[in-house]
Amino acid sequence: MDFRIYGVTILLFLFPTLTFSISQGQINSNSILVALLDSHYTELAELVEKAMLLQTLENTVMNNSNNITIFAPRNEALERDLDPDFKRFLLEPRNLHSLQTLLLSHIVPKRITKPEFKTGSTRHRTLASHHHLTLQALNLTHWNVESSRVINPNSVTRPDGVIHGIDTLLIPRSVQDEFNRRRNLISIAAVKPEPSPEVDPRTHRLKKPAPAAPAGAPPALPIYDAMAPGPSLAPAPAPGPGGSHKHFNGEKQVKDFIETLLHYGGYNEMADILVNLTSLAMEMGRLVSEGYVLTVLAPNDEAMAKLATEQLSEPGSPEQIMYYHLIPEYQTEESMYNAVRRFGKVRYDTLRLPHKVTAQEADGSVKFGHGDTSAYLFDPDIYTDGRISVQGIDGVLFPPQEEEAAGPVTRAQPAKVVVKQRRGKLLETACWMLGSFGQNSRFISCQ
Repeated sequence: MDFRIYGVTILLFLFPTLTFSISQGQINSNSILVALLDSHYTELAELVEKAMLLQTLENTVMNNSNNITIFAPRNEALERDLDPDFKRFLLEPRNLHSLQTLLLSHIVPKRITKPEFKTGSTRHRTLASHHHLTLQALNLTHWNVESSRVINPNSVTRPDGVIHGIDTLLIPRSVQDEFNRRRNLISIAAVKPEPSPEVDPRTHRLKKPAPAAPAGAPPALPIYDAMAPGPSLAPAPAPGPGGSHKHFNGEKQVKDFIETLLHYGGYNEMADILVNLTSLAMEMGRLVSEGYVLTVLAPNDEAMAKLATEQLSEPGSPEQIMYYHLIPEYQTEESMYNAVRRFGKVRYDTLRLPHKVTAQEADGSVKFGHGDTSAYLFDPDIYTDGRISVQGIDGVLFPPQEEEAAGPVTRAQPAKVVVKQRRGKLLETACWMLGSFGQNSRFISCQ
């Protein structure tokens, strides 16, 4: 009896979520449910706990003589591959029934192991009401569950059940319809708040509201107001123009142009700095989503290799270097060449305030910068989609330093200034009067 009490105490400490079951002696440590909570399918186990399905699954295991089979999606399928809006929908308390239906559709109330599969497809009832899973054996080693592939068969095996690993999440049609219904209701049933009407005091008439900006119109605020603050600035700024109803998918466009850089070849260092060394890729995606446009002057790998380690190791240096290569305009090779041909020198604004980058014609191409830090337009129009333009250059640009342009400053020694006493008009008049009468004064010096 003492051993039983000690065993219960250890299990209560290890699995607090199963205290109600263990205290009654209905489940042991070798159960498939305990194995699920202790397995590497942590995302699925967390959802099972949030859906409050442990009691239901325990009753199923105890009352089902054929055991259960759990098709467990890998953690990445629930963590990164799942739509964020759909995951938010599942975790809302009012959608608990949809979450339970989704999880129960991955559990079959019978033991299914790999040797039982034969060529062809079979349907099996799940714990979700009115839901079945279609299992299809492709060959002796590969088989699918609906549209998902079984990547780890017999991952966990226990006397009362088995767990198979699958690569994607299985979403029943009823849960998908409920999600679409809620999403459509949010978009069409929400009442847009409107301010109270204003009266013009001069005409005593209602002021007409400003017309709404059409889709795709440039933002009202300059791009510098929408940029993320530096590390020393706090708090973060308010959301930029456009709000939550974005007309452009900036994150996708930035991802496309970075993939284009990698496939184009010779610009891996630039892509690595944007994605790994800094968070500029995320910030660029947010700016494009808000309606801004960007032109990226991308140095090739040969130019990036000439950078010293100290230039990239200082805090904030990679961001400042990249900001000087981002122009808040949409320029192509043709537009920039026509501009320098017509105006000679053109100065473009950059995201590194207040510095500008100078462009001019040289050798039938466009030359950026000046002196030793100049660079030529080397690979034109690597990526152009109407919002982001990427132009390859053969050097890393640096803004001209005002201190170096002015030369060394020498501080002059202050000269000793002797102040000459100024004789006022009243003093001169007094001295003239005393001289006229041949008298001297001990209060007035006329020397």
